[in-house]
Amino acid sequence: MLIVRELSLGPLRFSELARSVGGAPTDVLTARLRSLAGDGIVRRRELDRPASVTVYELTELGRGLEAPMLELGRWGMALQTAEEVAGLAATSLPNGVRTLLHPPAEAELTLGLRSEGQAYILRVKDGWIEASRGVDPAAEITLSGSPIGVLAALVLDEEAEAGVEIEGDRARLEELRAMVELPERLREEARELVGAGLSTSG
Repeated sequence: MLIVRELSLGPLRFSELARSVGGAPTDVLTARLRSLAGDGIVRRRELDRPASVTVYELTELGRGLEAPMLELGRWGMALQTAEEVAGLAATSLPNGVRTLLHPPAEAELTLGLRSEGQAYILRVKDGWIEASRGVDPAAEITLSGSPIGVLAALVLDEEAEAGVEIEGDRARLEELRAMVELPERLREEARELVGAGLSTSG
């Protein structure tokens, strides 16, 4: 699932994928990719010139694992603490946001995320959130900051915006906040951490 999580954001070279999943040993990652490719979940592809590099990406079958992956994340919220979430890596931010949000079918907007030198795009449409790496100049709202800072700004409203740069239409931010579904226990724990001076800048 770590491989699926990273490739859900777009194709990656082997070395990039190895770093993204926590520096997995080469032989272990190679075996996992071979197994996933054999099951039709992942495929290798040569990028067009001038890149001329090999990347790994999810197949259409593999894309079918995105929704179950997000639902597992939502189920796991009942077992998490706010302190554990505070250690979220920047590479996990886009799927962390996707896990928090439950967009209605009529919602349609583009959210940009920037954290620790990484940039991501989340496109909300038809009750689904598509995520990818990169920057979209047409994003209606962009949040920049540490992973926990961005999540806190979404979950706790204006009281947790310190340290997070907000660019774009704030009305769109309010739309996103209305889509957040989080166990009240976690929301209260997050509020206590922020109130105690947890650093959300980055």
